[in-house]
Amino acid sequence: MSKHKELLQGFRLFAETAATAAALMAHISQRLHDQMARYNWVGFYLVDPADAGYLIVGPYAGSFTPNARIPLSKGLCGAAASSGQVVVVQDVSKDPRYLAGSNLVKSEIVVPIYVKKKLAAELDIESYFADTFGRSDQEFVEGCATVLAGYLSKA
Repeated sequence: MSKHKELLQGFRLFAETAATAAALMAHISQRLHDQMARYNWVGFYLVDPADAGYLIVGPYAGSFTPNARIPLSKGLCGAAASSGQVVVVQDVSKDPRYLAGSNLVKSEIVVPIYVKKKLAAELDIESYFADTFGRSDQEFVEGCATVLAGYLSKA
């Protein structure tokens, strides 16, 4: 079984018994960070309950402190949130939308997570290597986001 399939299966099983959405997000973040060598920062951003025009950092695993609050109009996270589309950037130095969390980051993927057709969160993964997120990685990260979306939709 491929590492992607194995991790996704583990996330689905964990989601069945996770006590909270935060526990599920922390589990996914830590496992992806530990198991995927080029996933150097993995975390979730949540729509700010006090101001839906912002994303606030949720559970994450990685070696740097992320931007704690991001307006929906800024950065790759904002681009994914406002477009509703997955954003994949293979070289962040060439994308003017990139909002630096660390100068070590070379590539990034952001997957918006919807619950009942409303943006609820995003899964954001950053890599210290360019060209990290090919088609199979994108499908895998989307699958991870789907696990959280399924959990949140039951809440």
